[in-house]
Amino acid sequence: MTRHKFNVGKWLPSDQEFQNKWVKKVLKEAELEENQKLLPPVKELKDLIENNHYIWNLFQMMFDEIPMKDVDTPAGTPQVRDVHQLLRVLNHIIQHAPEFNTTGLVGTPINAVLDYPMGTKAGYVVFNNPEVNEKMKGILDYWGKYLQSSDSSYVLNTSEKGWLSANALQEMAKEAKGDNFQEIFACKNSDPAQKLGFTSWDDFFTRVFNPGIRPVAAPQDDDVIVNACESAPYRVAHNLPLKAKFWIKGQPYSLMDLLHNDPWTAKFEGGTLYQAFLSALSYHRWNSPVSGKIVKAYNLPGSYYGEALSQGFENPRGADPVAANDSQAFLTSTATRAVIFIQADNPKIGLMCFVAVGMGDVSNNEITVRVGQHVQKGEQLGMFHFGGSTHVLLFRPEVKLNFNLHGQTPGLDTVNIKVRDEIARVN
Repeated sequence: MTRHKFNVGKWLPSDQEFQNKWVKKVLKEAELEENQKLLPPVKELKDLIENNHYIWNLFQMMFDEIPMKDVDTPAGTPQVRDVHQLLRVLNHIIQHAPEFNTTGLVGTPINAVLDYPMGTKAGYVVFNNPEVNEKMKGILDYWGKYLQSSDSSYVLNTSEKGWLSANALQEMAKEAKGDNFQEIFACKNSDPAQKLGFTSWDDFFTRVFNPGIRPVAAPQDDDVIVNACESAPYRVAHNLPLKAKFWIKGQPYSLMDLLHNDPWTAKFEGGTLYQAFLSALSYHRWNSPVSGKIVKAYNLPGSYYGEALSQGFENPRGADPVAANDSQAFLTSTATRAVIFIQADNPKIGLMCFVAVGMGDVSNNEITVRVGQHVQKGEQLGMFHFGGSTHVLLFRPEVKLNFNLHGQTPGLDTVNIKVRDEIARVN
């Protein structure tokens, strides 16, 4: 059984065979959909492709590049093979909410069906094209409204594929390092038959912890920096370059790109970056790693389905259908993201920056603090809607840090550190 690399965040199944069956099922459902009329945002993407010769050619090249057989997947792997099939599948997906499955999750279904197109060279160009991204944003915004509506709550049930089944609740409790879902998370009632009081898919997935479940580490000690998200450590990088890029497995960290040429970017040249990823089963809100004042906060547009070229079909390992997970460093400069600068109360920290990165389908980053607001360490900054993703903490070169990653070496095989637990101490 092939271990799916994206399973580190439990976004896609733990084995390729399950995903193949899932994609095949979605392709069939889209084909058999009674109403084939395209929803407005999907129709807009269709019009862009058909009326722009350059973009039409890019899409054709992208699908032509997909191998009929791939060395790392079983023969006959189901794949989206042309523009019209892609449009039908997108139209189908954004009318449904993700279901739970004991074998594996598909929490980012659009990402799942675009695995192979994203891995092509033409796909790299397609999904970094501003006009295409504008239309993909419209599709995701439409889906987001659906996931925030009561219509999406049908998956909050106790059936085998329901998010309130015994297996699902046990998995989410386990992910939160506990035994009982309702003891860990704040529910609006105690009856799974009444959806525990949650009104939509998004209402369920932006749930909060019960009081006292995630206490703030050393609340009176400003030298202690706490985990901003319930997340697993992915990278620690030092001596960050401003413009020149250094490469880790073919992927750049570039401050100018990460912060989109923000006037304060140079303050972090030579500094330290910490990156960690969130699980689909986890808590999805962001919390301040320090006490301090919010001095700047904004959202940046970006791509939705780009990935590093080094993770595509030219990868010596062969095609990696879930390379977005290996592309987290790349995505810090290309994906949609929220940027929050905090002037820490502790002068040894001073100005620092939190960046929330929306990966794939998870591209709705909501900032809930305002400029001028003072936050205490562990207080909410915002949230990811529709699931988890990855995030970054930036520190200036003057800040001397000792990281506490709870015995782990950053990478794809790490496990969550609790939100508000200590992750570093400033000297």
